[in-house]
Amino acid sequence: MDIKITPSKLKGEVDIPSSKSMTHRILICAALAKGRSLITNVSFSKDIYATVSALKAMGAKIKTFENSIEVYGIEDISEKSDIDCCESGSTLRFIIPIACALGTDARFFGEGRLPERPITPYIREFKKKNIDINYSGTMPFEMKGKLSPGVFELEGDISSQFITGLMFALPLLEDDSEIVLMSRLESKPYADMTIKCLESFGVNITETDKGYFIKGRQSYTARDMSVEGDYSQAAFFYTANKLGSDIKINNLNEKSFQGDKKIVEITENLCYNNSGSLSGFEVDASDIPDLVPILAVLGTYCGGRSVIYGAKRLRIKESDRLKAISDALNSLGGDVRVTEDGLEIYHKKLSGGIVDSAGDHRIAMSAAIAATICEHEVIIKGAESVEKSYPGFYEDYRKLGGTADVITLEQ
Repeated sequence: MDIKITPSKLKGEVDIPSSKSMTHRILICAALAKGRSLITNVSFSKDIYATVSALKAMGAKIKTFENSIEVYGIEDISEKSDIDCCESGSTLRFIIPIACALGTDARFFGEGRLPERPITPYIREFKKKNIDINYSGTMPFEMKGKLSPGVFELEGDISSQFITGLMFALPLLEDDSEIVLMSRLESKPYADMTIKCLESFGVNITETDKGYFIKGRQSYTARDMSVEGDYSQAAFFYTANKLGSDIKINNLNEKSFQGDKKIVEITENLCYNNSGSLSGFEVDASDIPDLVPILAVLGTYCGGRSVIYGAKRLRIKESDRLKAISDALNSLGGDVRVTEDGLEIYHKKLSGGIVDSAGDHRIAMSAAIAATICEHEVIIKGAESVEKSYPGFYEDYRKLGGTADVITLEQ
């Protein structure tokens, strides 16, 4: 699907969808608890459906409603599980250690770029812990056996998703375990979110100088929870406001543990230079990688030069996000350059043009926000990619006065 946007500022109120990251976590905790949990204020997307499907494959009983999910925790573990993660890296990396801890023989499937995304730390560590792995660098692959407790050594600069996956699984094992970090943990706020969610379901993790200590034989306790709004999605509208729009942003928790809440601080702290325009900025994105595409849009509007660094992991997301966002903004007339671990963005008035989303939801949404400051219309190719995380994005965009018309490009 291709979308044509006629440039205009946005005005009105938007209810931010619930946090995808928190919904994954709450769903998993509920599925590992005995009894019934009800999850409310749920915004459904392809990634959330992937996690629902994975948990059902392992034995959870789950019913989905318009904006809620009823979960009955796993009692009879499936002997064999076919787990389709679609394009969700969170689903894949969270579920792998859980399946191994439960002892189900699991086959993992995926699509898009997911088969290319690394699971190296699990392969290395799980082979030492009683897991038979049939993996040839892509999907599908199989894991069999029941995970043994012990010490798990993980790099901290690949993805915090590996840490979170182990945090879900290790409390289920027969003895205590330890996660030892071999380098600084990037995206640590996501690990903090996991610990907070686990505590809500009665499971405790202890942070140590080396990493994390996880006591074995813990039990998850069923409970009802409401999902807070998603700062990752709110970031598009916070940025739109700095570009001249006037949007009231609702459904956010000011005390949230979400790392992407940083967007509020970044946008509020931008300074005006002597010419009356916003000054360039520098941002370390190692803890907030999902903000990089929309921060690149912000950088094109700010005077002089802006720098985003600590973002090398973005090369292995749904797209090579560093290349994809630089290509997208440059196609609109921008001046964005890819560096070894980030981006250099130079102030330049955007003219408009055709953007390839590279099948990446965050590139498509960033392009739509960039269109609000373009001189001419913007066409986004592969605009349906937003269904991965924010299916109602264009509907909300239109409610705010934006134009987003579905078109067919001539071949």
